[in-house]
Amino acid sequence: MSAAALSLAGLLLVILTSLTSRLNVGVLAVSIAWPIAMYAADWKVDALMAAFPSSLFLTLLGVTLLFGAAQSNGTMTVVAARAVRFCRGRVVLLPWVFFALAFGISTLGPGAIAATALVAPLALSVGTTAGIPAILSVLMVCNGANAGHLSPIAAGGVLVNALMRNAGVGGHEWLVWGTNFGAHFLAGVVAFALFGGFRLSWRAIAAATHEALTPLERKHWITLLVVHLWIAGVVLAKMPPGPSAFAAAALLILARTVDDSAAVNAVPWNVLLMLAGVSVLIGVLEKTGGMELFTTMLARISSPATVNGAIAFITGIISSYSSTLGVVYPAFLPSVPGLVAKLGGGSVLQVMLSINVGAALVDVSPLSTIGALGLAAVPASQDVRAVFRKMLLWGYAMAVVGALFALFVIPVLAR
Repeated sequence: MSAAALSLAGLLLVILTSLTSRLNVGVLAVSIAWPIAMYAADWKVDALMAAFPSSLFLTLLGVTLLFGAAQSNGTMTVVAARAVRFCRGRVVLLPWVFFALAFGISTLGPGAIAATALVAPLALSVGTTAGIPAILSVLMVCNGANAGHLSPIAAGGVLVNALMRNAGVGGHEWLVWGTNFGAHFLAGVVAFALFGGFRLSWRAIAAATHEALTPLERKHWITLLVVHLWIAGVVLAKMPPGPSAFAAAALLILARTVDDSAAVNAVPWNVLLMLAGVSVLIGVLEKTGGMELFTTMLARISSPATVNGAIAFITGIISSYSSTLGVVYPAFLPSVPGLVAKLGGGSVLQVMLSINVGAALVDVSPLSTIGALGLAAVPASQDVRAVFRKMLLWGYAMAVVGALFALFVIPVLAR
């Protein structure tokens, strides 16, 4: 068997393993990549090491370290509590406060997983007191977190934009973010309508209006200042997000606003390992001709007219069980230029946006990390099994919704 076929078989094995096992597939991916590269493709060690995504890894590590520090010292928690207080406990507004809060935190850099972990416990606690259905609170938090995870300064946005840029489709950072936000905002509107949002009252609840807030301390003020300065530098001064995030994190540690070990422990090392490992295998796949085989397979099940919807549906189904950032984006986005070329038509940008949206919309499934975090925050007083079933059905339905969005909306947004 050729190195191209072996590398493609390796990728398929990694995807299947990510669906059925708790093993970090980054470890498996490197274990598969090195013998294929060195023995089937006759590479030298240096060529294999060059496949490691050092620039991307450094950027993601810096961003997650900075917001790991902000999460560890409680800054994100006190900000979240004040956002809930802002609407004065109006019950009908609370689901949208949950959405906006998760969206804002995810957009600023921590990403969807961290935003869900921060907001879901608060949202479910306040929502239960206010009589908001648990399924509505969970879906609003998860959709809000996912709506912001492709911002140019969030880890997900950094990854996707780097993959698109490497494939020759750079410079669309705000379109990537806006398209993803639009899809999840629409999902939030549908969830609000289906699960009782319009039946909620405008009355205020005492728990949200009068409960004492944790006061902002010196460490919180310094953290907010440093994070805002970092964001301004990245957006306005075009500073590199990764290295500048390391500098911002170092300032927080030197100012004694957070313990360095707590900040390091808050970094999602499992996600970084998964992403790095899969990226090494993808690098081997591309250079051995495996990507060519992969795009040929995808081209056989779609046409220029249906490719947006087909790719959104496929990535959505895979993402409901697998890692969107660690597996789906690195595996599918690099294949798009070759896929469109084989189809003889279609838009590379539109197909990439379809992958972004299709893979993310289903992440409210309780089998995904984000959905699981939301489900874990549901109080024991609620029917957790019923919430699980509704989230599972919702997640699968989003694979269809993502395909329809990709077919009919994305071509309008990305002409």
